[in-house]
Amino acid sequence: MEKGPFSVEWLAQSSCGGAQRIATADAHQPRSPPGATDVLRCREAAERSSPGQEEEAGGSAVPGRPRTKFSAAQLQELERSFREQRYIGTSEKRRLAAVLNLTQSQIKTWFQNRRMKFKRQTQDAR
Repeated sequence: MEKGPFSVEWLAQSSCGGAQRIATADAHQPRSPPGATDVLRCREAAERSSPGQEEEAGGSAVPGRPRTKFSAAQLQELERSFREQRYIGTSEKRRLAAVLNLTQSQIKTWFQNRRMKFKRQTQDAR
């Protein structure tokens, strides 16, 4: 049975860069079907980083930048700005970043998350 273009294997291969196969030094070495080892490698990586194992190990979900903990003053100013306008403009984002000692990216992400929180709250109220 031939797999369609949206099979799990196809998605795993395309998301893990399975299309970019590295040539081996030994050209006479028997090979598995194209992408098979890439799919297995991606599955193993996904199993190693499953959410259940991370919680047990106590690690964070994303290895990289730690979660930003906003101070009470920062949250107060962000909430005040959000009440005035739900979508932040470039100049206001720049101003808030300077005043609150945060990056513009952190401000943008906070506003995105706050809009989603607002949306959930309004849907729950209905």
